[in-house]
Amino acid sequence: MPTAKVAFFSPPGERADFMISEAPDDVEIVLVDPSLSDDEQAALCRDVSAMITSKVSVDVLKQCPNVKIVQTLSAGYDMLDLAAILEMGILVANNGGANAIAVSEHTIAMMISLTTNLWHQYDYTMKDKTWKTGMDKLRVREITDKTIGIVGLGRIGKQVAKRLKGFDTKTIFYDVIDVPQDVQDDLNVERVELDDLLRESDIVTLHVPLTRRTRGMISDRELEMMKPDAYLVNCCRGPVVDEAALHRALSQRKILGAGLDVLEVEPTPVDNPLFDLDNVVITPHMAGPGEESTQRAADFAYYNIAKLLSGEEAESLVTPE
Repeated sequence: MPTAKVAFFSPPGERADFMISEAPDDVEIVLVDPSLSDDEQAALCRDVSAMITSKVSVDVLKQCPNVKIVQTLSAGYDMLDLAAILEMGILVANNGGANAIAVSEHTIAMMISLTTNLWHQYDYTMKDKTWKTGMDKLRVREITDKTIGIVGLGRIGKQVAKRLKGFDTKTIFYDVIDVPQDVQDDLNVERVELDDLLRESDIVTLHVPLTRRTRGMISDRELEMMKPDAYLVNCCRGPVVDEAALHRALSQRKILGAGLDVLEVEPTPVDNPLFDLDNVVITPHMAGPGEESTQRAADFAYYNIAKLLSGEEAESLVTPE
Protein backbone atom coordinates (compact mmCIF):
# COMPACT_ATOMS: atom_id res chain seq x y z
CA MET A 1 0.00 0.00 0.00
CA PRO A 2 1.45 3.40 -0.98
CA THR A 3 2.89 5.38 1.91
CA ALA A 4 4.05 8.45 -0.02
CA LYS A 5 2.51 10.62 -2.68
CA VAL A 6 4.77 12.10 -5.34
CA ALA A 7 3.69 14.52 -8.06
CA PHE A 8 5.14 13.99 -11.52
CA PHE A 9 4.72 16.95 -13.86
CA SER A 10 4.15 15.76 -17.41
CA PRO A 11 1.46 15.67 -20.06
CA PRO A 12 -0.23 12.26 -20.40
CA GLY A 13 1.71 10.01 -22.73
CA GLU A 14 4.59 7.60 -23.03
CA ARG A 15 6.92 9.49 -20.68
CA ALA A 16 4.26 9.72 -17.99
CA ASP A 17 3.37 6.05 -18.38
CA PHE A 18 7.04 5.11 -18.00
CA MET A 19 7.52 7.10 -14.79
CA ILE A 20 4.33 5.67 -13.30
CA SER A 21 5.42 2.13 -14.19
CA GLU A 22 8.83 2.67 -12.57
CA ALA A 23 7.44 4.00 -9.28
CA PRO A 24 8.12 1.82 -6.22
CA ASP A 25 5.15 -0.02 -4.74
CA ASP A 26 5.04 2.30 -1.75
CA VAL A 27 4.77 5.45 -3.90
CA GLU A 28 1.56 6.83 -5.34
CA ILE A 29 2.18 8.99 -8.40
CA VAL A 30 -0.01 12.03 -8.98
CA LEU A 31 0.23 13.06 -12.62
CA VAL A 32 0.17 16.83 -13.08
CA ASP A 33 -0.22 18.29 -16.57
CA PRO A 34 2.00 21.42 -16.80
CA SER A 35 -0.63 23.09 -19.01
CA LEU A 36 -2.98 23.35 -16.03
CA SER A 37 -3.29 26.63 -14.15
CA ASP A 38 -1.35 27.15 -10.93
CA ASP A 39 -4.47 26.64 -8.85
CA GLU A 40 -5.35 23.43 -10.70
CA GLN A 41 -1.82 22.12 -10.22
CA ALA A 42 -1.89 23.02 -6.54
CA ALA A 43 -5.21 21.25 -6.05
CA LEU A 44 -3.65 18.02 -7.31
CA CYS A 45 -0.47 18.45 -5.26
CA ARG A 46 -1.98 19.57 -1.96
CA ASP A 47 -0.86 16.50 -0.01
CA VAL A 48 2.19 15.30 -1.97
CA SER A 49 5.54 14.97 -0.21
CA ALA A 50 7.73 15.44 -3.25
CA MET A 51 7.62 16.66 -6.83
CA ILE A 52 9.47 15.39 -9.88
CA THR A 53 9.70 18.30 -12.26
CA SER A 54 12.04 20.86 -13.78
CA LYS A 55 9.44 23.60 -13.61
CA VAL A 56 6.93 24.51 -10.92
CA SER A 57 5.91 27.95 -9.74
CA VAL A 58 6.42 29.28 -6.24
CA ASP A 59 2.68 30.03 -6.12
CA VAL A 60 1.96 26.32 -6.53
CA LEU A 61 4.47 25.36 -3.86
CA LYS A 62 2.97 27.84 -1.41
CA GLN A 63 -0.26 25.84 -1.55
CA CYS A 64 1.49 22.51 -0.97
CA PRO A 65 2.74 22.53 2.64
CA ASN A 66 3.95 18.92 2.67
CA VAL A 67 6.46 19.18 -0.18
CA LYS A 68 9.98 18.49 1.07
CA ILE A 69 11.88 18.23 -2.20
CA VAL A 70 11.66 19.17 -5.87
CA GLN A 71 13.55 16.52 -7.82
CA THR A 72 14.49 17.08 -11.46
CA LEU A 73 15.12 14.39 -14.06
CA SER A 74 17.63 16.66 -15.78
CA ALA A 75 20.97 18.14 -14.81
CA GLY A 76 19.57 21.63 -15.32
CA TYR A 77 17.37 23.44 -12.84
CA ASP A 78 17.31 26.92 -14.39
CA MET A 79 13.52 26.93 -14.85
CA LEU A 80 13.06 26.80 -11.07
CA ASP A 81 13.14 29.88 -8.84
CA LEU A 82 15.88 28.29 -6.78
CA ALA A 83 16.37 31.06 -4.25
CA ALA A 84 12.66 31.33 -3.48
CA ILE A 85 12.16 27.57 -3.23
CA LEU A 86 15.11 27.11 -0.88
CA GLU A 87 13.90 30.02 1.22
CA MET A 88 10.65 28.11 1.70
CA GLY A 89 12.65 25.26 3.21
CA ILE A 90 12.13 22.98 0.22
CA LEU A 91 15.15 21.13 -1.15
CA VAL A 92 16.02 20.97 -4.84
CA ALA A 93 18.00 18.09 -6.35
CA ASN A 94 19.04 17.37 -9.91
CA ASN A 95 19.48 14.01 -11.58
CA GLY A 96 22.75 12.93 -9.99
CA GLY A 97 24.56 12.69 -13.31
CA ALA A 98 22.03 10.32 -14.86
CA ASN A 99 22.50 11.83 -18.32
CA ALA A 100 26.25 12.51 -18.05
CA ILE A 101 27.24 9.58 -20.27
CA ALA A 102 24.64 10.39 -22.93
CA VAL A 103 25.60 14.07 -23.07
CA SER A 104 29.31 13.29 -23.17
CA GLU A 105 28.84 10.86 -26.06
CA HIS A 106 26.72 13.43 -27.92
CA THR A 107 29.47 15.99 -27.32
CA ILE A 108 32.12 13.73 -28.84
CA ALA A 109 29.78 13.06 -31.77
CA MET A 110 29.44 16.82 -32.28
CA MET A 111 33.21 17.22 -32.29
CA ILE A 112 33.70 14.51 -34.91
CA SER A 113 30.81 15.77 -37.02
CA LEU A 114 32.35 19.24 -37.08
CA THR A 115 35.96 18.25 -37.71
CA THR A 116 35.03 15.80 -40.50
CA ASN A 117 32.17 17.85 -42.00
CA LEU A 118 30.15 14.68 -41.53
CA TRP A 119 26.78 16.37 -41.97
CA HIS A 120 27.85 17.81 -45.33
CA GLN A 121 29.06 14.38 -46.41
CA TYR A 122 25.63 13.04 -45.51
CA ASP A 123 23.82 15.78 -47.42
CA TYR A 124 25.90 15.34 -50.57
CA THR A 125 25.52 11.55 -50.54
CA MET A 126 22.02 10.90 -49.19
CA LYS A 127 20.11 14.02 -50.19
CA ASP A 128 21.87 14.99 -53.42
CA LYS A 129 22.70 11.36 -54.31
CA THR A 130 26.18 12.27 -55.49
CA TRP A 131 29.40 10.33 -54.92
CA LYS A 132 32.15 12.63 -53.64
CA THR A 133 31.05 15.40 -55.99
CA GLY A 134 31.91 18.70 -54.34
CA MET A 135 33.48 17.02 -51.33
CA ASP A 136 37.01 17.98 -52.28
CA LYS A 137 36.33 21.40 -50.74
CA LEU A 138 35.42 19.90 -47.37
CA ARG A 139 37.99 20.13 -44.62
CA VAL A 140 38.41 16.83 -42.79
CA ARG A 141 40.51 16.72 -39.63
CA GLU A 142 41.13 14.34 -36.75
CA ILE A 143 40.58 15.28 -33.11
CA THR A 144 43.57 13.17 -32.06
CA ASP A 145 46.44 15.34 -30.77
CA LYS A 146 44.23 18.44 -30.78
CA THR A 147 43.77 20.70 -27.76
CA ILE A 148 40.27 20.37 -26.32
CA GLY A 149 39.08 22.92 -23.77
CA ILE A 150 36.34 21.87 -21.37
CA VAL A 151 34.51 24.71 -19.64
CA GLY A 152 33.00 23.13 -16.52
CA LEU A 153 34.51 19.89 -15.20
CA GLY A 154 31.43 18.63 -13.37
CA ARG A 155 29.80 15.25 -13.90
CA ILE A 156 29.35 15.73 -17.66
CA GLY A 157 32.67 17.50 -18.18
CA LYS A 158 34.48 14.64 -16.45
CA GLN A 159 32.77 12.09 -18.69
CA VAL A 160 33.84 14.08 -21.76
CA ALA A 161 37.44 14.19 -20.48
CA LYS A 162 37.36 10.46 -19.76
CA ARG A 163 36.35 9.70 -23.34
CA LEU A 164 38.87 12.09 -24.83
CA LYS A 165 41.68 10.06 -23.25
CA GLY A 166 41.00 7.49 -25.95
CA PHE A 167 41.63 10.11 -28.63
CA ASP A 168 45.02 11.18 -27.21
CA THR A 169 43.99 14.82 -27.01
CA LYS A 170 45.60 17.50 -24.94
CA THR A 171 42.69 18.30 -22.64
CA ILE A 172 42.56 21.50 -20.63
CA PHE A 173 39.72 22.77 -18.48
CA TYR A 174 38.39 25.76 -16.59
CA ASP A 175 36.09 25.60 -13.58
CA VAL A 176 35.25 27.96 -10.75
CA ILE A 177 35.24 24.97 -8.39
CA ASP A 178 38.52 23.36 -7.38
CA VAL A 179 39.08 19.90 -8.86
CA PRO A 180 41.37 17.66 -6.77
CA GLN A 181 44.76 17.02 -8.37
CA ASP A 182 44.28 13.24 -8.29
CA VAL A 183 41.08 13.63 -10.34
CA GLN A 184 42.93 15.85 -12.83
CA ASP A 185 45.72 13.29 -13.09
CA ASP A 186 43.27 10.43 -13.60
CA LEU A 187 41.47 12.30 -16.39
CA ASN A 188 44.73 13.60 -17.88
CA VAL A 189 43.53 17.21 -17.77
CA GLU A 190 45.16 20.49 -16.81
CA ARG A 191 43.43 23.53 -15.32
CA VAL A 192 43.90 26.88 -17.03
CA GLU A 193 42.18 30.24 -16.86
CA LEU A 194 39.20 30.74 -19.16
CA ASP A 195 40.93 33.26 -21.43
CA ASP A 196 43.88 30.91 -21.91
CA LEU A 197 41.54 28.02 -22.66
CA LEU A 198 39.77 30.05 -25.34
CA ARG A 199 43.06 31.09 -26.96
CA GLU A 200 44.67 27.64 -26.94
CA SER A 201 41.81 25.24 -27.77
CA ASP A 202 41.05 23.72 -31.14
CA ILE A 203 37.63 22.80 -29.76
CA VAL A 204 35.91 24.53 -26.85
CA THR A 205 33.09 22.53 -25.25
CA LEU A 206 30.71 23.97 -22.65
CA HIS A 207 29.38 22.03 -19.66
CA VAL A 208 28.19 24.53 -17.07
CA PRO A 209 24.80 25.10 -15.41
CA LEU A 210 22.81 28.17 -16.42
CA THR A 211 23.19 30.73 -13.63
CA ARG A 212 23.54 34.48 -13.42
CA ARG A 213 27.29 33.98 -13.67
CA THR A 214 27.22 31.78 -16.77
CA ARG A 215 24.43 33.47 -18.75
CA GLY A 216 26.08 34.95 -21.83
CA MET A 217 29.55 33.90 -20.68
CA ILE A 218 30.50 33.24 -24.31
CA SER A 219 29.96 36.46 -26.28
CA ASP A 220 31.87 38.70 -28.70
CA ARG A 221 34.93 39.10 -26.46
CA GLU A 222 35.31 35.38 -25.84
CA LEU A 223 34.69 34.39 -29.47
CA GLU A 224 37.31 36.93 -30.60
CA MET A 225 39.85 35.11 -28.42
CA MET A 226 39.30 31.76 -30.10
CA LYS A 227 41.44 30.52 -32.97
CA PRO A 228 40.00 31.22 -36.42
CA ASP A 229 40.05 27.47 -37.13
CA ALA A 230 38.51 26.48 -33.78
CA TYR A 231 35.09 25.03 -33.06
CA LEU A 232 32.59 25.73 -30.27
CA VAL A 233 30.35 22.97 -28.89
CA ASN A 234 27.45 23.72 -26.56
CA CYS A 235 25.57 20.80 -25.03
CA CYS A 236 24.67 22.49 -21.73
CA ARG A 237 22.22 25.43 -21.85
CA GLY A 238 21.51 27.75 -24.77
CA PRO A 239 21.71 31.12 -22.96
CA VAL A 240 25.27 30.36 -21.86
CA VAL A 241 26.17 31.54 -25.37
CA ASP A 242 25.19 34.94 -26.73
CA GLU A 243 23.51 33.65 -29.89
CA ALA A 244 23.73 36.94 -31.80
CA ALA A 245 27.45 37.15 -31.09
CA LEU A 246 27.89 33.53 -32.19
CA HIS A 247 26.04 34.23 -35.43
CA ARG A 248 28.36 37.15 -36.11
CA ALA A 249 31.44 35.04 -35.40
CA LEU A 250 30.27 32.19 -37.63
CA SER A 251 29.13 34.49 -40.45
CA GLN A 252 32.43 36.34 -40.46
CA ARG A 253 34.41 33.09 -40.12
CA LYS A 254 36.02 34.31 -36.89
CA ILE A 255 35.68 30.70 -35.77
CA LEU A 256 35.41 27.70 -38.07
CA GLY A 257 32.16 26.23 -36.80
CA ALA A 258 29.84 25.36 -33.95
CA GLY A 259 27.88 22.35 -32.73
CA LEU A 260 24.78 23.25 -30.72
CA ASP A 261 22.37 20.95 -28.94
CA VAL A 262 20.78 23.90 -27.12
CA LEU A 263 19.65 27.38 -28.16
CA GLU A 264 18.61 30.55 -26.37
CA VAL A 265 14.92 29.97 -27.13
CA GLU A 266 13.50 26.46 -27.34
CA PRO A 267 11.75 25.48 -29.51
CA THR A 268 13.78 27.89 -31.59
CA PRO A 269 11.93 30.01 -34.18
CA VAL A 270 11.99 28.67 -37.74
CA ASP A 271 13.60 31.94 -38.86
CA ASN A 272 16.58 31.57 -36.51
CA PRO A 273 19.45 32.89 -38.69
CA LEU A 274 21.73 30.09 -37.48
CA PHE A 275 19.75 27.71 -39.71
CA ASP A 276 21.04 29.59 -42.77
CA LEU A 277 24.72 29.01 -41.98
CA ASP A 278 26.75 26.16 -43.44
CA ASN A 279 29.21 25.93 -40.55
CA VAL A 280 26.88 25.03 -37.68
CA VAL A 281 25.38 21.70 -36.61
CA ILE A 282 22.17 21.93 -34.57
CA THR A 283 20.37 19.15 -32.74
CA PRO A 284 17.09 19.77 -30.83
CA HIS A 285 18.24 19.39 -27.21
CA MET A 286 18.58 15.63 -27.63
CA ALA A 287 21.96 15.05 -25.99
CA GLY A 288 20.49 13.90 -22.67
CA PRO A 289 17.43 11.76 -23.42
CA GLY A 290 18.10 8.12 -24.21
CA GLU A 291 17.03 4.69 -23.03
CA GLU A 292 19.79 4.26 -20.49
CA SER A 293 19.87 7.84 -19.23
CA THR A 294 16.08 7.97 -18.88
CA GLN A 295 16.15 4.80 -16.81
CA ARG A 296 18.98 6.10 -14.62
CA ALA A 297 17.17 9.41 -14.08
CA ALA A 298 13.96 7.66 -13.00
CA ASP A 299 15.81 5.27 -10.71
CA PHE A 300 17.76 8.09 -9.08
CA ALA A 301 14.69 10.30 -8.61
CA TYR A 302 12.77 7.63 -6.73
CA TYR A 303 15.85 6.56 -4.77
CA ASN A 304 16.63 10.13 -3.73
CA ILE A 305 13.07 10.96 -2.73
CA ALA A 306 12.81 7.74 -0.69
CA LYS A 307 16.08 8.53 1.02
CA LEU A 308 14.90 11.96 2.10
CA LEU A 309 11.45 10.82 3.20
CA SER A 310 13.04 8.08 5.34
CA GLY A 311 14.99 10.70 7.28
CA GLU A 312 18.33 10.47 5.49
CA GLU A 313 20.08 13.27 3.64
CA ALA A 314 19.18 13.56 -0.04
CA GLU A 315 21.92 13.49 -2.68
CA SER A 316 22.74 15.81 -5.59
CA LEU A 317 21.28 18.82 -3.81
CA VAL A 318 21.45 22.14 -5.63
CA THR A 319 22.84 25.08 -3.70
CA PRO A 320 22.60 28.83 -4.41
CA GLU A 321 25.35 30.51 -6.44
